[in-house]
Amino acid sequence: MSSPDPTRPILREGETCWRIARADRLAVIVDAADYFATIREVVRHAKRSVLFIGWDFDTRIELEPDAEEDGVPNTLGAYLEWVVEKTPDLQVHLLKWDLGIIETLSRGSTPLVLADWMTNERIHMKLDHAHPSGAAHHQKIVVIDDVLAFCGGIDITAKRWDTRSHLDEDPRRRRPTSKRHYGPWHDITTAISGEAAKALGDLARQRWFDATGETLEAPGPQAPIWPSGLEPIAAGHPAAISRTLPAYKEREEVREIEALYLEVIARAKKTLYIESQYFASRRIAEAMATRLREPDGPEIVVVNPHTAQGWLEEKAMGTARARLLRLVRDADLHDRFRLYTPVAEAGTHIYVHAKVVIMDDLLLRVGSSNMNNRSMGFDTECDVSIEARGATAPELRERIVGLRNDLLAEHLGRSNAEVEEEIQARSSLVGAIDALSGKGRSLVPFEAPDFSDIVEYELAETDLLDPESTSSSWTG
Repeated sequence: MSSPDPTRPILREGETCWRIARADRLAVIVDAADYFATIREVVRHAKRSVLFIGWDFDTRIELEPDAEEDGVPNTLGAYLEWVVEKTPDLQVHLLKWDLGIIETLSRGSTPLVLADWMTNERIHMKLDHAHPSGAAHHQKIVVIDDVLAFCGGIDITAKRWDTRSHLDEDPRRRRPTSKRHYGPWHDITTAISGEAAKALGDLARQRWFDATGETLEAPGPQAPIWPSGLEPIAAGHPAAISRTLPAYKEREEVREIEALYLEVIARAKKTLYIESQYFASRRIAEAMATRLREPDGPEIVVVNPHTAQGWLEEKAMGTARARLLRLVRDADLHDRFRLYTPVAEAGTHIYVHAKVVIMDDLLLRVGSSNMNNRSMGFDTECDVSIEARGATAPELRERIVGLRNDLLAEHLGRSNAEVEEEIQARSSLVGAIDALSGKGRSLVPFEAPDFSDIVEYELAETDLLDPESTSSSWTG
């Protein structure tokens, strides 16, 4: 196999992405505490349009548990009603995956709130069922007046809020009705302004049309909006939007996200850092194995949760991870691969819901897609990427590596300086992480449990819960 051309851009419209557009500013927001607070700050500045496209929404969650009384409602539903009441020309549209209504039925008064919203003339709530049987709408996008957008892995729903401290126990992490506490949760999204935000607006309006048959008009030119105190990682730089869309009715399948994953793995020179909810895509695992067999290939670090959520999900995704880990580790002839899970100070497992890829100092990708088959061709997904090329490349490269080291510092309970010094001293990302790992807050090497039950193995071998495309899905 010939080596990839290093001068060829990784992000290419029609291949590894759908559209490339200028981002006046692009920032990464780590964990939902900062994201929810940002949403509460900026949505109130909308004049014409706010689009919420998501897997799930919960109207009763507190956006800022520690917020002081300032006259601004703090629960999502009351906040959106308040914003609409004070802004006469504003239209709010929320599109939620239809099967999520199963969970909604157990949420106390939420169905009544949704029913009220569906009759409200300026707040529009719809359920998205425009997908193949068994598929999910998984994109997580918010667009404000086409001037500011958010795209990543964070759902604006229950059991997502957490700070970067990821305490073993935090009284602020509780469900909105039962008040039951949940464990630490790690997640990531992006904030984007400029033409790239409008492109996400176009995508969101297309998704609304696909789901409802209704055409939403673009809001037209509006004043810029940017969250206070949010430092961009890139300014005036092209950003790429990549999608997964399953074949549905007359629409053809789109696999831009898978193409980008495979391109990034093939092009990585020194390091590939990945955070994902799953490790269950055979095509990605095989691509990694190919690079790991090379004598001078890249180091690959994957950060996963310790287990998937729910018994059935763990049986499918957990057994798939165990099998693919064997494949990758058998190919790791030069000891360059690690799969870690993060733990809090007292050893509580931190659930990883983030979806991020950082390739060397060249490319950053954040989105909704996981490293599983569904995200490659069966569910709807949306990722945003930037590639360090052109006049701004040197500064952007430094910021991309800085973000990677900042995420590692969070997971390892160390300072950014400690992480950077250890990587420099060892000339190895894997070596630095191994050296900095230890007791307390840390990254723990993952060892797969013994999935010896034949039923579990057969489940992992099927495409029932994690199909690669509509052609391989079960529709019975």
